[in-house]
Amino acid sequence: MKILVTGGLGYIGSHTVVALQEKGYEVIIVDNLSNTTLDVLEGITRISGKTPEFHKIDIRNKSELSSFFDKHQDISGVIHFAAFKAVGESVQKPLDYYENNVAALVYLLREMTKLDHPKLIFSSSCTVYGQAEKLPITEDAPVQQANSPYGNTKQIDEEVIQDHIKSGADLQAISLRYFNPIGAHPTALIGELPIGIPQNLVPYVTQTAAGKRKELSVWGNDYPTEDGTCIRDYIHVMDLAEVHVIALEKLLEKGYDQAYDVFNVGTGHGNSVLDVVKTFEEVNQLKLAYKIAERRPGDVVAAYADTTKAETGLGWKAKRTMGDALKDAWHWETKQK
Repeated sequence: MKILVTGGLGYIGSHTVVALQEKGYEVIIVDNLSNTTLDVLEGITRISGKTPEFHKIDIRNKSELSSFFDKHQDISGVIHFAAFKAVGESVQKPLDYYENNVAALVYLLREMTKLDHPKLIFSSSCTVYGQAEKLPITEDAPVQQANSPYGNTKQIDEEVIQDHIKSGADLQAISLRYFNPIGAHPTALIGELPIGIPQNLVPYVTQTAAGKRKELSVWGNDYPTEDGTCIRDYIHVMDLAEVHVIALEKLLEKGYDQAYDVFNVGTGHGNSVLDVVKTFEEVNQLKLAYKIAERRPGDVVAAYADTTKAETGLGWKAKRTMGDALKDAWHWETKQK
């Protein structure tokens, strides 16, 4: 079975490609290399022993995307990662986020109509919940007004997919609302490699520990939490990669007739920013330079998942700890030039 992975050389995409190939799927990657490098393809090959088919395409380019689908109408499923993902950056560059995260999804869905009974796994986010009224967050929690353009794009994307299906489109889809992916493949052959200044916590932590950054800024210590810093649900990227394969297989099952569904993907536990810092120091026996800075626009106070639905509906549960993820993240960082 051929599976298209958009953004397949990105952080989560590359780990999912490995998980798919290990399950025997034939993977085709489309990526514009805007936030990754072609070296990732070599890492995937070294881990899995197989080089996936790769096309350098920006899915905002309608003619290139159309030409690709004209030649690849035997694709059984699509896992869509290709999107910008930084909350802070989205506040500064909202139009870039709406173009890349929303318009490009529309183009992709139009091209998928060329496929026979296509299946879609959509990379969504817990940001769709905004600042949830109750914790842990269930899939039934109301979708609040988004705290950032990034979060809003994910809300809109889910609506676009649902409206497309309601219109009678031949499509089944699952949106995976993930919490905070961290870590790297335990081989350290692939991992999170942001271009420029990291927008996410853990790569900034590892780059600071490696001396590439002077110090880590902890954005605010006056939130209504135990230590004053924001709380998130940090999930190992390999756990996240594996649930994409499981969700895809659910859609490909004979007799599965649900047109659209959503699942939270997290560990079910919340940890503060300072918890991450302290755990990183403990598991890697390092001291980290950090300072308290002013709050960052777009951040919610706390978010962690109720994972009951994924456990019962997909038979999936996160297996790896935050300590495992932070060890793997540091192992990956030490291998970088």
